[in-house]
Amino acid sequence: MSKPYLIAIDLDGTLLKDDKTVSTHTKNVLRRAVDNGHHVVISTGRPYRGSERYYRELELTTPIINFNGAFIHHPDNPGWGVHHSPLELDTAHDIVKTCLDFEVKNVIAEVLDDVYFHYEDEFITNTFMIEPHKMSIGHLHNSLEHDPTSILIRPHDHHVRELRELLKAQHAEVIDHRVWAAPWNIIEVVKAGLNKAVGLKHVADSLNVPQDRIIAFGDEDNDLEMIEYAGYGIAMGNAIPELKNIANGVTKTNEEDGIAYFLEDLLSLKKGV
Repeated sequence: MSKPYLIAIDLDGTLLKDDKTVSTHTKNVLRRAVDNGHHVVISTGRPYRGSERYYRELELTTPIINFNGAFIHHPDNPGWGVHHSPLELDTAHDIVKTCLDFEVKNVIAEVLDDVYFHYEDEFITNTFMIEPHKMSIGHLHNSLEHDPTSILIRPHDHHVRELRELLKAQHAEVIDHRVWAAPWNIIEVVKAGLNKAVGLKHVADSLNVPQDRIIAFGDEDNDLEMIEYAGYGIAMGNAIPELKNIANGVTKTNEEDGIAYFLEDLLSLKKGV
């Protein structure tokens, strides 16, 4: 067998089709990759609660990267260790104040799988199916008492760019932030210096896989560092232009089994090969 590769896959817009399912073909190719000795790792901006179903569906036995690198752990092996890099609580409160002064629709803080809403928000709770016992609603200056893993901001759509510029001006030294694509237009804030590439390096080091044998797939701006870091940084056909510009290659879209199409060729994973 050839030396093992580490295959890092984003979820939304990459592994997942638009209906949030994994195609049978892509699933089968990823399983063949694992059977051939390669490692498949989910690397997502989602929290673990929003990615566990796919981890289980793919029958993975690897660590998982959540919150764009702010939380890395192994779901079935506590001995692997936990890498959690939250924001400082004082910084979080300052960001909340900035956002409320800007009159955003909502500010939501996540402490791992616990979610704190400033305002009630059926759009978020229905979209992400948050369990009631994991959710708190109330003024974040009072309810948020622990360092948050991330902060999600829902500005009015026409204020996204302006608010990002304000966050950069006021908090650039301590935070990094990304925007979720439509239909959400949510700004996600994490501790400065964190991204998927940081998480991917942790996992690759633990598996003794060098950078030149890392294959990463993505589609959005939170995948930029990961795609640039990987030996094979591959943009999906539906990826944003900025990602395609820095990628080593572009595969088919998430609706066309882009991951499977690329891996079948590179790693000779076609059925019967």
